[in-house]
Amino acid sequence: MRPLYTFFIHAYSWMIAIAALWNTKARQWKSGRKNWYQNLSQQIPNDKKIVWFHCASLGEFDQGLPVMESLKENQPNIFLVVTFFSPSGYEHRKKHSVADLICYIPIDTPKNVQLFLQVVHPEYAVFVKYEFWYNFLHQLHINRIPVIFIASNFRSSQPFFQWYGGWFRKHLQQVTAFFVQNENSKKLLESIKIEQVTVCGDTRFDRVADLVAQNYDLPIIQAFKNDGFLLVAGSSWPPEEEILQQLLQQKWPSLKLIIAPHDISETHIQQIEKRFPNHCLRYTQADEHNISDKNILIINNIGILNKIYRYADVAFIGGGFGSGLHNILEAACYGVPVFYGPKTEKFPEARLLQEAGSGFPINSYQEFNRQFRLLFDQQKYLQETKQLSFNFVQQRKGATKTILQYLLHQ
Repeated sequence: MRPLYTFFIHAYSWMIAIAALWNTKARQWKSGRKNWYQNLSQQIPNDKKIVWFHCASLGEFDQGLPVMESLKENQPNIFLVVTFFSPSGYEHRKKHSVADLICYIPIDTPKNVQLFLQVVHPEYAVFVKYEFWYNFLHQLHINRIPVIFIASNFRSSQPFFQWYGGWFRKHLQQVTAFFVQNENSKKLLESIKIEQVTVCGDTRFDRVADLVAQNYDLPIIQAFKNDGFLLVAGSSWPPEEEILQQLLQQKWPSLKLIIAPHDISETHIQQIEKRFPNHCLRYTQADEHNISDKNILIINNIGILNKIYRYADVAFIGGGFGSGLHNILEAACYGVPVFYGPKTEKFPEARLLQEAGSGFPINSYQEFNRQFRLLFDQQKYLQETKQLSFNFVQQRKGATKTILQYLLHQ
């Protein structure tokens, strides 16, 4: 099975190389791994304890960040290496101060794995949520390097739990420890004879709770909202923007809309402006004086969305009509009711927020309009729902502390 798996890994890298001829992300994926061994060899120290965290992309990095920060705070002399699989994560976090070295994970071939472990020689490896690179897991086990998965969430549809999943299960059974988000994940792992499991919740609750405690102001956002009712569309895609376009065809006294699209390319920003002619202003062109006659603000830069949610009355988070819901907790932590699309199978926090009474999955504009109007028109209901969102996050903190106590003894 391993030769077949390795063949597919090679085939995948060949396809990426071909796609790099015209696709920017594929080109970043390929060029970012060029001369990786030489670059690592020059940057890895031989006189420090090295800890390796791996994150698939930006979302996983944000999940792992509270643990990494706490670990560095308690053990400032460790050398922390963080790897990414995706350019989306690497390009946004490649200069983050939490790590001593941030780079791409090399392609998961036996030779690459052996070279990587030889030069990095980590005391232990932490994989955030899930990224199952089977040659890496195999060699980590052979080299007796502890492997810890944190913030993991398992589903019964995954190959580990199928009749044909024996080879995949074997690698999970060799993992040193799992820290999972929920009881269902623990039960699934126990069903395949994996007992080294701790249910501790999602580290993102700790991360977003820290946002609430931070003291900052965004004067432009405050001036834009003024005394209005603020709807923030965070990490939006065209399906969410189309629903908002229909929403604004009605009269909404005092409604202010902030659109922070996932894609901030000039092409997409212009598409948004065409949806809402004569009503938009870009954040990079705004000041506290020229936004008074606008009711739509487009965030055409990165890095401030999780702070903007502080000013929101309601949020509409993107990705739920596509392949991946974006972070709904960054809004909920401030006590904001959250709307999102229906594709939430891989995101248990969406179901939990719905059960708590402040998360609203919607399939259509009609559903969105009906629930949004209730929140807009009924102040008491809005305040009750806001409190439910805030409590939802506050009651689920603590995963970071549990994981940290384990890592400090490695």
